[in-house]
Formats: sequence, structure tokens, C-alpha cells
Amino acid sequence: MSRPTRRSYHSAIRQRQAEETRRRIAEAARRLLLTKGYAGTTIEAVARKAGVAPQTVYAVFHSKRGILTDLMDRATFGPAYRDLVEQALNTEEPSARLRFAARIARQVHDSYRAELDLLRGAGVVAPELAALERERERRRFEAQKPMIDYLVQAGRLRPDLNAARAREILWALTGRELYRMLVVERDWDSDRYEEWLADLLVSALINPR
Repeated sequence: MSRPTRRSYHSAIRQRQAEETRRRIAEAARRLLLTKGYAGTTIEAVARKAGVAPQTVYAVFHSKRGILTDLMDRATFGPAYRDLVEQALNTEEPSARLRFAARIARQVHDSYRAELDLLRGAGVVAPELAALERERERRRFEAQKPMIDYLVQAGRLRPDLNAARAREILWALTGRELYRMLVVERDWDSDRYEEWLADLLVSALINPR
């Protein structure tokens, strides 16, 4: 039985140390945002609170926008999100797997809404939030490709759709705008939104055969 090499062992230690440094910086920035606001949260202030050099903050995050992106990712794509994705990947029936897309969308939007409210309360300016939203949507579109690929491979995609069009429909229906309109503006609770979206996705994408 082969043993891990000394190099891989030290590499794993460095990786854990790097992640711990990243987490400490992000938490320091979040605390400063809550107390000092966006304008008062400078890279230098974050470095002091995290106990690292400003150069370290720049090396890890590059800018305040990079820190904001990390905070949103930690809030939105945390353990609950990863657990739902794993459950979806372990579900073989295509309609049941697609319904997980609604559950994941609900989890993402609920978490994103809470963190976004915090950032707005901290005075994060609109252009910064818009940039975060564009990047988030790009990554969300990329992450949804395996779902459509699975429907195609299982032979369950509606015959009037190709993979590209189906992916666009999935991306649009699971977007934050529909969530905002129904949950925020019309006071739907998240359970009702998830159930409605799941039914809609199955109807829009699955071949009923």
C-alpha cells in the first residue's frame, strides 16, 4: 500500500493554512462591514482585524470586490447548497432530479437575499452589487449544464427542445427575478415558491412520454 509523499503532505497543510487565512480575512471583512460600512472597510482595516499584512489581503482577494464575492459565495454556496447538489446527483429519476433544481434555487435565493440585505445595509454601492450579480449569473448558467446533459442522456428532454434552448429555459426560470417577484413582492413563502417552480420545470423540460 503506497503512502502519501512528503510533498503531497506539505501541500495539503499549505492548502489548509491558505483556506484558514482566506476564511479569517473574509470574517474580519464581514464584521467591519457591519460596524464601519462599506466606505470604512478598507483593505488596511481588514488586514489589521484579520492579523495579516495588507499585501496578503491583496494576494488572496485582489480588491474589496473580491472580498464581497467571497462573502456572497460563502453565504450562498455553503454546506446546505453542497448537500442538495449531492442529493441531486444521487437521484437517478430525471423528473425527481430536475425538482432538485427548484430546491437548490430556493436555497440559493434565500441565502443570497439575506446576505444581499446585509451588504446593502452596510452601504455597498450599486455598481459593486451589479458586478457581483453579473458574475453570479454567469457561474449559475455554467453550473446548470450537467442537469440538462443528464436529461438528454436519459432521453427525457422534451423533443421540441435542444440542449442549448433547454439550458436557457432552466437558467431563466430558476433566476432571482422570478423569486424576487413572487417571494419578495407578492409575499409567497419559500415553500410555495419551490413547489411551484418544481412543477413548472418538469412541465417545461421533461418529455411526459
